[in-house]
Amino acid sequence: MKKSHVFIIVIIAASIGIIISTAGDASSYVTFDKAKAMAENGDNNKIHVVGELKKDAQGNIVGLYPGANKLSFSFIMVDEQGMDQEVYYNEPMPADFTRSEKVVVVGGYEQEVFIADKILMKCPSKYEETSVEATM
Repeated sequence: MKKSHVFIIVIIAASIGIIISTAGDASSYVTFDKAKAMAENGDNNKIHVVGELKKDAQGNIVGLYPGANKLSFSFIMVDEQGMDQEVYYNEPMPADFTRSEKVVVVGGYEQEVFIADKILMKCPSKYEETSVEATM
C-alpha cells in the first residue's frame, strides 16, 4: 500500500472521530421544567432553553439586573410554556440584548438559578422585511 493511501485513511479516520465526538455535544431545545429535571437526574450536559425576556403589559422588560461589578447580569426569561426563570450570565450584557425577539440560553442549573454559559439572540431588526418604493 502506498504512503499516500495510508495518509488518506488516517485523515478519514480522524475526521470520523471528530464528527462522533462533537455529535455528543449536540442538544435540542427544552423547557425550564425539563432542564431542571435533567439537572436533578445528574445530567451535566449543556442544556438549550429558548424563550423571551419577561415584559410588563406596556412591553417594557422587567427583571433585568446588572451585577455589582457590571461584568455580569441576571434576567428573567419566559420559556415557550410560559414558565418564568431567573437566568444568570457571568459576562457583560451582549449588544442589543434588550431588543432581542427570542433568546436561547445554553448552560445548566445550580440550585434554583439557571447559569448560562452562552446567550444566543434573534434580533428583529436583522430579519424584518423592508419595502422600497420607487417614485417617478
